[in-house]
Amino acid sequence: MHSALRRSMRFSHATAMVVGIILGASIFIQSSEITRLVPSTAAVMLAWLAAGALTFCGALVCAELTSAFPQTGGVYVFLRQIFSPALGFLWGWAMFWSIHSGIIAAIAVILARYVAYFVPMGEPAVRAVAIAAILFLSAINYLGVKPGSLVQVVLTAIKLAAILLMVALFFSLGGAAHRALPVEIPVEHISAGAYGLAVAAGLFAFGGWHMVTYAAGETHDPERTIPRALLAGTLIVTACYMLLNAGYHYVLPLDEVARSRYVAADAMQRILGAGAGGAIATLVVISAVGSLNGIILAGPRVYYAMAEDGLAFRWMGAVHPRRQTPYLAIAAQAVWSSVLVAITSYRKLFTRVVYTEWLFFALLAAGLFLLRRSPDYKPRFLTRGYPLVPALFIVASLGIVIDQCMVDPRSSFMFLGLLLLGLPVYFVWSRRAPKEAAANVHH
Repeated sequence: MHSALRRSMRFSHATAMVVGIILGASIFIQSSEITRLVPSTAAVMLAWLAAGALTFCGALVCAELTSAFPQTGGVYVFLRQIFSPALGFLWGWAMFWSIHSGIIAAIAVILARYVAYFVPMGEPAVRAVAIAAILFLSAINYLGVKPGSLVQVVLTAIKLAAILLMVALFFSLGGAAHRALPVEIPVEHISAGAYGLAVAAGLFAFGGWHMVTYAAGETHDPERTIPRALLAGTLIVTACYMLLNAGYHYVLPLDEVARSRYVAADAMQRILGAGAGGAIATLVVISAVGSLNGIILAGPRVYYAMAEDGLAFRWMGAVHPRRQTPYLAIAAQAVWSSVLVAITSYRKLFTRVVYTEWLFFALLAAGLFLLRRSPDYKPRFLTRGYPLVPALFIVASLGIVIDQCMVDPRSSFMFLGLLLLGLPVYFVWSRRAPKEAAANVHH
C-alpha cells in the first residue's frame, strides 16, 4: 500500500482539468431545464449568474483548504482532517454510490443523446453508447495520468475555441432571428422553490469544479498550483456559460429554449441553416468526452486515498507497477457508473448529485471556521474574503439542500438514508483495520 502516484500535472493541466470537467455537455442540456423552471430571460440569466457566483465561492473555500492539506483525495482529506475519518468516509461512500458515479453516468447519457443526433437510436441503444463511452475513457485513464491530462488539455482547448466561435456567430449573424422573436410576456410570479431548483440545475452544469483537488498528489507544487487553477477555471467557465445562454436567448424564443432537447444545435440552425446542427452535435460530443475524461481521472484518487487509510478495500489502493495509476479503483468506478446508466433516468441522476454534493460543500465551508480557531493555523489563501465568503457559501448550500427536500421530500430522504447507511459500514470497516487507518490519518 506504499506505492506512490507520479507528479505529472502542472498549472496548465490542472486548469484544463477544472475547465474541461465543468465545461461538459451539460451546458447544452441544462439551459432548457432552467428555462422550464423560470420562464423569463432575465430570471434565467440571473440563475446562471447565481450558480457561477456560488461555484466561485466554493472554489475560494477549496483553494484555502488545498493550501492547508495538499494531499491526494481532496474533499475526502479535508473532511477527514477537519472533522473526523467518519465524515471523510461518508463523502467517499456517497461519491462512489451516488455523487461521482452519478455525474459520470449523467454526462455519458448526454454524450449518447447527441450521438443519436447522427444515428437515430432508441433508449436502450443510447444507454449502450453511454456505457461504451465510460469503459473507453476509463481504459485511457488506466494508461496513466499523463496521457489522461494531455487528452484533457487538447479537448479543453477545442471546446473553448468552439464556444467562442459560437458566441461570435450568435451575435454577428443572429440579428434577423432576434428581430423575429415574439415579444416576451412578463411572468407575474416565479416561486422561490422554482428559482432554487433553477439554480440547482445550473449548479449541476458547474459540477466537478472541486475535482482537481483529488489529484493533489500528482500535481507539482499543489499548494499553489491547485488554488490558482480552481479560481482561473471557474471564472473562465462562468464567462462561457453567461455568453452561451445570452446567445441562445438572443436567437430563440423562450418557449423553444424550454422545450428543446438540443438547444445549442437548434440555436445554430436558426442562424446558419440545417447543416449547422451536425457541427454543434459534434461539439457537444467532444465536450462530453472531455468532461468525462477529467471526471473519470479524478474519482479513483479518492478511493485510493481511502484504501491507504484502511477505509476501503485494499485492492482499491493498488497502483499499477508500470502505469502508476489506481487501476482497480478506475475499473470499479467504471462498472458502477455503467450500472447507473442502465437503471436511472438523467433527471434523477443530476438531482441526486446536486442535493448530496452541496450538503458536504456546506460542511467544507464550516470547516474553515474550525480551522481558523486553531492558534497554529495560518491562513494561506482566503484572507480578505473571510468570514463573508464561507458564511455566504454555507447559507446558499444549505438553502439548495432544503429547497430540494421541500420540493421532492421522498427522493431527498431516500438519498439521505443511503448516505447515513454508510455510518454502520464505516464503524465495521474502521474496526477491521484500526491501526492502519489511525496511522495514515495522522501521517
